[in-house]
Amino acid sequence: MKRSHSAGIALLVVFLDQLTKYLVRNLMSPFDTIKVLPFFDLVSVRNEGAAFGMLKGLGNAAFIAVSLIAIVFVLFLLFKGREDKFALSLILGGAAGNLIDRVAFGRVTDFIDLFAGTFHWPAFNIADSALTIGLMLLVLGSLFRRQAGEKA
Repeated sequence: MKRSHSAGIALLVVFLDQLTKYLVRNLMSPFDTIKVLPFFDLVSVRNEGAAFGMLKGLGNAAFIAVSLIAIVFVLFLLFKGREDKFALSLILGGAAGNLIDRVAFGRVTDFIDLFAGTFHWPAFNIADSALTIGLMLLVLGSLFRRQAGEKA
């Protein structure tokens, strides 16, 4: 995959993430809920912590620093060229999308609420989804490469 494709994927993730968060911030009041499907609501949540609201006590500056370090590391891996560039592009776009929120608003806007019965997954956003999918692709790719190496 060319670097321009990686940049395009990351920018698409940032664009979709910021567009959806903008719509939620401007069309919904905090803590509003819109029923979409029996297992899916749109909500308006402001997350001051890390994933799923954890570690709120660290403060926004710590999350900004961690995001910047992660972005630099992912850029290094992209330029090094040995890892899955699609997965890294998703991670880069997700990290950048949430970093924009932290810098601009001091917290991250979450709006996707998935649930089954009384079990609710914590609210998340497009950037979180891209980060999760990218990390899963990296882990799965590493596991499959390891298994292929053991069989050879």
